[in-house]
Amino acid sequence: MTAAEHTDGADEHDPTSVRIRGIYTTALTQRLRTAGHEVVQASDPIEERFDGTFATAPASVRIETTRDRLGIECSGPATAVAGVADAVESVGIDTLRWTDGAPRGAVFDATVTDADGGSGAVVDLGNGQRGHLPYDAADGYVDAGDRYRVQVTEPTPPWADDLPRVEPTITVGGGVCTLTRGRGGVRAAAPGEAGEELVGLTDLLSADPPDGWGVRWERTAADADMDAMETALSEAVDRAADLDDALDGAEDADAPAPVAAPWVTEWCWFGRESRFALDEARRAVETTLPGHHRAKAADRNASAAVDFAEAVCGEATTDDDASVDLDAAFGGDADVDFPFAAVTRQFGPQAGDRFALGHGKPDGRLITLGPGEVTDWDGEGSLTLERSIRGGGQYDGLGAPKESGDVAVTKLREGRWWYPTTYKRADGTVVGIYVNVCTPVECFPDAARYVDLHVDVVRHGDGTVEIVDEDELAAAVEDGFVSEALAEKATSVANAVARALGK
Repeated sequence: MTAAEHTDGADEHDPTSVRIRGIYTTALTQRLRTAGHEVVQASDPIEERFDGTFATAPASVRIETTRDRLGIECSGPATAVAGVADAVESVGIDTLRWTDGAPRGAVFDATVTDADGGSGAVVDLGNGQRGHLPYDAADGYVDAGDRYRVQVTEPTPPWADDLPRVEPTITVGGGVCTLTRGRGGVRAAAPGEAGEELVGLTDLLSADPPDGWGVRWERTAADADMDAMETALSEAVDRAADLDDALDGAEDADAPAPVAAPWVTEWCWFGRESRFALDEARRAVETTLPGHHRAKAADRNASAAVDFAEAVCGEATTDDDASVDLDAAFGGDADVDFPFAAVTRQFGPQAGDRFALGHGKPDGRLITLGPGEVTDWDGEGSLTLERSIRGGGQYDGLGAPKESGDVAVTKLREGRWWYPTTYKRADGTVVGIYVNVCTPVECFPDAARYVDLHVDVVRHGDGTVEIVDEDELAAAVEDGFVSEALAEKATSVANAVARALGK
């Protein structure tokens, strides 16, 4: 999908219902409601923060925070997802967006290609897609060459190493109820009397599941009224009927191939500026520390620490006799500053730690460079990383040969749109300097994270300075991976760095 397809007609999208989960929930609830969308199936904390009632109704679109907490999954019908993802993408200049070739709910005729251990088999889904089939999800022994019709139950972002999870069970649902193909009856996830009541109320609803589909009421259904249950079941029935038609009409294929894709999945990766923009949206409805989302994205354990600090600050600011100045408490402007020293002392990185470069690419891929050793950390946002270089080949952009014993010295500063790496021989001779232009650097505990913006600046050993790979940046814009605004920023940064290196 091109950048133009992402943004053209963004104001023409109809409002839609959205279910949101994860560390960005409060901020995205604020932004999406402001954009005219309806947030449904809200958690208790969201109900309290927004001081209002959220409907327990089917969600057209579901938003989930990715496992690494660096972005979100947005899944649902294509038109609905387009409107919601446009609103999310507009959070900041360094929000990047991709469409998944194996979206949530998609069905494939798959062939097992590798069943040699682990927790599941690797399956070929066709069209260059692969999936992970857990052994306990399949009946009987799984072996290479076996054929399965599978559905994507957990897609994975393009920057992750994991394969999407697929299972032979076919379902449809919207968070209130789930229909399962090949399973009869009515069940409920809610325990005890609440579950029994949901099962009993099903007979009073006018909608009936298609033959061969069973009903399961999810826990959120316990808070739904009869109208919401009726709507949820009716919408699920329609989706099940459409999927039945697609599956029954699919031709038998000798090779792995997609069968049906009732939903699309789009991924949004948040850069540092976008995370701070989300802080601002959250701050409009709740006490929010500087770098709230930056800290939570860094480490799972940081979430509890951030929540505790905000709870204390929030209680203090509501007390007539006490108040907390976030600017003073955390070192400056709450809209901009981030307590780098406090976070990295607690969670890393610090001098002596092993550390890598999470080199994201505009097409969504992640290339990990290193690891190396943090040799210097100043507590104010800067650190130095040293990596040993293997001999063989040439340094990109510099044209100089790599030799055994070479060392790469990388200077990183939190929030900067570029970072330099100096390549040295074993005797200390400088081979050259390569400056990566990228989205603002974030120094997480184990790796720096950013997306490389192709255009870079090099300074050769003889002092010659040049900007390289401008054509690759132009191609990324043409392909829709980099917006015009982001490309202009990258070009401006590259020119400024080149001027500085040329002095």
